[in-house]
Amino acid sequence: MRIAQIGRVLFGIGLAGFALLSFVYGNLVPILAPFPWSEKWTHGLGVILMAASAGLFFARTVLYSTIIVCVGALTWAVAAAGPILHSPLSVGSWYNSSEAVTTLVGVWVLYAMLRRRDGTGAVTPMTSDGALRVGRALFGAACVVYGVAHFAYASYTEAFVPTWLPARMASVYLTGAFHTAAGVALIIGVLPRLAAWLEALMMSLFGILIWLPSFFAQPVPKWAGSPQNQWSETFMNFLLAGAAWIIAASLRSAPCFVQRRPGK
Repeated sequence: MRIAQIGRVLFGIGLAGFALLSFVYGNLVPILAPFPWSEKWTHGLGVILMAASAGLFFARTVLYSTIIVCVGALTWAVAAAGPILHSPLSVGSWYNSSEAVTTLVGVWVLYAMLRRRDGTGAVTPMTSDGALRVGRALFGAACVVYGVAHFAYASYTEAFVPTWLPARMASVYLTGAFHTAAGVALIIGVLPRLAAWLEALMMSLFGILIWLPSFFAQPVPKWAGSPQNQWSETFMNFLLAGAAWIIAASLRSAPCFVQRRPGK
């Protein structure tokens, strides 16, 4: 399966998961959490989200689904910017916004790739090479926030590290450094393909090693929180990992390692 398809599948599962949670719990936390949606509006948005997520799996509807998801992700990103205005120096204020930006950039880049595939799609300001570079830089900036959060909330993050791993605090700092390094590489364009690949792999491992096992742990870890939080964080991981794989797929023509010059 191609990398872009892996990203699309993870993205679709994450969206469908949030749609299901909206029916079960009557809200879209953490997506659009700042808005006091009524239950009817929430269920209506859940239906739209479910339809859009299903559309990502079919060639005839995937382009339309990306547009719908892009509008929703943009709304989420705007809503998530509110806490930043109130507490611009708080890493926590930036974290939810970074998740929204990651989701927005992931579906934006997917839309651009679909429009440009096989050379038949028209290049527009939203699908140009320059636009894709901006999208990757925004994704990189979000990765930097994830990395900084690992350092700012190291003690809290340590609880998430599986107990069978040695040097758990060192793992927190190491993954934080990886997030930050990958983000900077994507922003400045130094080995962006390698950075995107490693970031996507690390995000995927977070789901495999942390969130999925939490459903089988007895007792349930305190950091997992309520069942709703457990499910929403798992689906959020799918969304973020899917976006990262989509970003990586968009860089398939970029070199993965430093290329030696002739004669060197």
